[in-house]
Amino acid sequence: MIAFKIIEAIANCFYVFLLMIFVRCLLTWIPGVNWNNPILNALRSAVDLYLDLFRKIIPPLGMFDLSPIVASFVLIFLRNGIIYAAIYIMAALGMLGN
Repeated sequence: MIAFKIIEAIANCFYVFLLMIFVRCLLTWIPGVNWNNPILNALRSAVDLYLDLFRKIIPPLGMFDLSPIVASFVLIFLRNGIIYAAIYIMAALGMLGN
């Protein structure tokens, strides 16, 4: 039972970060957003740290930045890989039960 909770917690962490990327992208469309707000500044700092890895590789197409889309796909791919690996390891250790 605890193994399922661990796997669920891992999946939820990835889900929350994907939501943070989505909110960050939506906020860039709103003019006049106060990025000096401590919550928005923390959101921007956390998400941009990850997105900047992709912005170095993928240049913007005109006024469109496609790096959040690619970053989200990579994050989903990593999430699935980590979850499947955790399930495999926990099943091999006998933690999942029958």
